[in-house]
Amino acid sequence: MTAVIQRVRRAKVTVEGRITGEIGHGLLVLLGVAKGDAESDAVYLAEKICGLRIFSDDAGKMNLSVLDKGGALLVVSQFTLLGDCRRGRRPGFDLAAPPDTANPLYEFFCRHCVARQVRVEKGVFQAHMDVELVNDGPVTFVLDSRK
Repeated sequence: MTAVIQRVRRAKVTVEGRITGEIGHGLLVLLGVAKGDAESDAVYLAEKICGLRIFSDDAGKMNLSVLDKGGALLVVSQFTLLGDCRRGRRPGFDLAAPPDTANPLYEFFCRHCVARQVRVEKGVFQAHMDVELVNDGPVTFVLDSRK
């Protein structure tokens, strides 16, 4: 599982003119599920993301997590994170899990974050989404459950 995490002041997802998820300060999580990923990958990333100390404390140091700050997650499924662009000009998606595998793991990841006491908003799996965000920093990290 691969996640791109962006610290945001606010973010929202719109599908066909309807807002499906919206947060104030927190983290936008773009989540890609790879072939062979399991619930253990989702648990690892959920715990890592919810506990990652990337928010500033009173001294201005990155020392607080989204939990500590009372922030939220906006989780957006994004299979293109598994795109292989090494050959040619058109990405290959052979590494991405098929939807019938990816969606349950995406939902499991979201549920695990909620169980960690983080408010979670979501995009719509397999939909064309408009994602708006205001980066805070910018602060962006890439996490991979296999590395």
